[in-house]
Amino acid sequence: MAAAWAAAVAVMLLLAQVSAAAPVMGPAFLWAPNNYGFSSDETKEMVYYQTVSPKSLVKSVLEEGGWSNLVCSREDHAKSVDVAVLFLGSKLQSSDISKEKQADSTLVDMLKNSFASSEFSMAFPYVAMSDDDKLEKSLLSGFAENCNNGLGNNHITYTDTCSVSEDLKKHHDMDSIHGLVASQTKKNPSGQTDLVVFCDGGFKDNTKSEGELLSELVTLLKKSGAKYTILYASQPYGLLESPSNLPLGRYLAEKTNTTKPGRGKCDGECLVKSTLLEGSFVGIVLLIILISGLKCMMGIDTPSKFDAPPES
Repeated sequence: MAAAWAAAVAVMLLLAQVSAAAPVMGPAFLWAPNNYGFSSDETKEMVYYQTVSPKSLVKSVLEEGGWSNLVCSREDHAKSVDVAVLFLGSKLQSSDISKEKQADSTLVDMLKNSFASSEFSMAFPYVAMSDDDKLEKSLLSGFAENCNNGLGNNHITYTDTCSVSEDLKKHHDMDSIHGLVASQTKKNPSGQTDLVVFCDGGFKDNTKSEGELLSELVTLLKKSGAKYTILYASQPYGLLESPSNLPLGRYLAEKTNTTKPGRGKCDGECLVKSTLLEGSFVGIVLLIILISGLKCMMGIDTPSKFDAPPES
């Protein structure tokens, strides 16, 4: 039995290591109050249930979210959106969306309402983050890699909490962003969309929560009359979470009435991974049973010979 117990302990240690190495899970939401020609189909409340990496998120945002026409350098494309905002957070986990009580209820309510009320909206509940790479760097480098002509760097501005060169234009408060938005709405329609990168915390002297900042920013954009789109993504630091937490998926499924066929299904890669995982667990259980059975059989002490019964 000692060998069986040793095998069981080894399996538990292996599972603990796998759990400890699980990536941090954060949600991402993309929306625009109107579908500014982003998609030929009606893309409203679209949910991607698969766990995606920041690189996969970038590709989906560029190709299906229509951002390739906004952030990539293209001289022959008429401007359809005045301002695109990349809002980066650090507090929200994937599972927080479905909880009844949240640490930042303003943020969660704003994301839910924007996702449900916008004509164009996409949700990525499970984005696998890495503590080694900052989300800001991963997304911007992903945009640059997937744009054939590179990013329109002259049209990218940052808040002063972003880790970028001091030579780049930075916003130190909401008034600065308001000035940019006001100037964009007066420009020639053929101009390029301005991308505002709103990093974690927003501004150096900020005392407001993520939800308050996002709400203030959306209110500013609405009052200005500008055409805008927002990509919110969160990289919660030091909080490990398993992608198997499905309440968020169920919550979004219940709230989504226009989900396209096949979007919420397990694709080929998903089926292969799930099959391998199931097979691994079954194999481990059978191995433990086999080792236990062999030890039990070896422990049976039977006599090598039997005495003849006495004659009556």
